Amino acid sequence: MREIDVKDITAAVKEAAIAANHELGEDLLHALAHGQATEESPTGREVFRLLLENARIARENRIPICQDCGLAVVFVDLGQDVHLVGGHLNDAIQAGVRQGYEEGYLRKSLCHPLTRKNTGDNTPAVIYTTIVPGDRVKLTVVPKGGGSENMSRVHMLRPAAGLAGIKAKVVETVREAGANPCPPIIVGVGIGGTFEQAALLAKKALLREVGSKNPDPELAALEEEFLTLVNKTGIGPAGLGGRLTALAVHINMMPCHIASLPVAVNIQCHASRHKEVIL
Repeated sequence: MREIDVKDITAAVKEAAIAANHELGEDLLHALAHGQATEESPTGREVFRLLLENARIARENRIPICQDCGLAVVFVDLGQDVHLVGGHLNDAIQAGVRQGYEEGYLRKSLCHPLTRKNTGDNTPAVIYTTIVPGDRVKLTVVPKGGGSENMSRVHMLRPAAGLAGIKAKVVETVREAGANPCPPIIVGVGIGGTFEQAALLAKKALLREVGSKNPDPELAALEEEFLTLVNKTGIGPAGLGGRLTALAVHINMMPCHIASLPVAVNIQCHASRHKEVIL
């Protein structure tokens, strides 16, 4: 049994929240550079250039990539051989988000759904905890912007809709989103499970390295096909037209009830911010 003081979790979450808002991952920088080189639209290529320049300025000057610093979503993989001491896990995570958004001068965007009064510190974060083998704790902090989240959808299809119905809903969701989620986007797709599990599968799909090959050959082929269909919409970078509406489509799938066919589409903006820390 390995002991971890929750104060270390607070510190890790704080730093990850700041870093995720200041630094694009290398996988995304590579994808944006590839997009700039391959986009056929001159306007689209200029959008890619500006996105890369924006990322450079944010990284070098330690300022947010975007004014929307997101709602903090935190995924926790908690090793079953870890003994947490010094406090409660969720309290430690909330403290880390609170400190990160305050010390990093990140915009605090959470508010009461009805009164719209700001909570003042960007908490409560949304936390998903999974018990895994081992004596480590993996924390993935995902600042999720409102524009891309607003364009995401869960579709409860009839089983007879089949693969054709899934394709249609993915493309329909992207087409209806248009420029709102700040393309080029990453599209997370969750197929199966239940109403809420499909959405979680889609969100987790966004954490994969951008453009990495799905280890499931069936899903890898579907991802390529879906990406082609999405890019045929012609929405393009910043919604100004072009060949590259999306940088990647990532799919997670699990079994579902015989009466159901849940499909979730979680759209991510071009920044696709997330940072992972292992303690």
